[in-house]
Amino acid sequence: MKNKASVVVIGGGVVGNSVAYNLAKRGVKDIVLVERSFLASGATGRCGAGVRQQWGTRQNCLLARESMRVFENFKDTLNVDVDIELKQKGYLLLAYSDNELGLFKRNIEVQNSLDIPSKLVTPQEAKDIVPDLNIDKLVGGAFCPTDGHANPFKVTYGYSKAAVNLGVEINKFTEVKKIKTEKGKIIGVQTNRGFIETSKVVDAAGGWSQQIAKMVNVELPVYSERHEILVTESVKPILDPMLMSFSYNIYCQQTPDGSFIMGYGPENEPPGFNTHSSWQFLETMSKKATWLLPPLNKIRILRQWAGLYNISPDKQPIVSKIKDVENFYVACGFSGHGFMIAPAIGVLMADIITESEFTYDVILDIERYKRGEVISEPSVV
Repeated sequence: MKNKASVVVIGGGVVGNSVAYNLAKRGVKDIVLVERSFLASGATGRCGAGVRQQWGTRQNCLLARESMRVFENFKDTLNVDVDIELKQKGYLLLAYSDNELGLFKRNIEVQNSLDIPSKLVTPQEAKDIVPDLNIDKLVGGAFCPTDGHANPFKVTYGYSKAAVNLGVEINKFTEVKKIKTEKGKIIGVQTNRGFIETSKVVDAAGGWSQQIAKMVNVELPVYSERHEILVTESVKPILDPMLMSFSYNIYCQQTPDGSFIMGYGPENEPPGFNTHSSWQFLETMSKKATWLLPPLNKIRILRQWAGLYNISPDKQPIVSKIKDVENFYVACGFSGHGFMIAPAIGVLMADIITESEFTYDVILDIERYKRGEVISEPSVV
């Protein structure tokens, strides 16, 4: 392991690897990424794997659109031979009230202004897209055919491989114990494997980002919360798009190998770092899924797990320089959609660190909360 770096990136998930790659692509040398476990061991490897552009704020829509372009051309863009198993069969969002359908309509206006090909659908049109869908109580929906899902492990590996090809050093099973500062300036990172002298640190530690920030006496306005997911046995294909309902806090997709991945957002989950899955989730998820897709009533569940959402006050990411500590940067608060916008986040963070002109018309700095420039993202499960 190097004992000196120009930048240390903390976190080996998809965001950390995207940041490291994009910095190296700009010509930054001596980048070191540290991960306390294996790559994608945290939120990335525990996510629902969806990639959608159907968001309610212009910033999230733009980041998702630009990230989708990377996913669509992953091998050529990163110059790596990695199949990320992208399946673009759409996202079907389900509305169970007129108010919800009205929200979809407003969201679609924003999306269409950015050339995202989403549209409203009737209950029957939703049934045509997913023949086995239960449309009882359904008022309508929104559909974008270019949304879909991909393999988060392979996306992370692709970014990691591309970063290493550009000279980044990646250290797995390397836990940060302390970030050392002098007079408000970073001087290095102490790990369980030794000390790395550096003047720049990027906190991309996902659910634990606030814990890393506390090492430099920074209180991030985020908290972590358990979200649970399960996977089933492989069966014949019956579901092309990803299904999602904000009313019922559920999402469901069928992978290329035939298994179903599904999860839901908890209603009364306390903040914390609990990643143990529960029997209550299994029971509730089973009821929701079989009501939504009746043919699943006899499918067998293989395993279930939990991961952490790192949630910001407005459900939008914080991608920012921290003014109180020189050259300390954070990429956190993704609120459950870090995987699907990670390609663009890496570009944005590289812009900030290298003090370049912003590639995208997006400002997600932490100071927005003080300025009162907060637009909450409504489309989160």
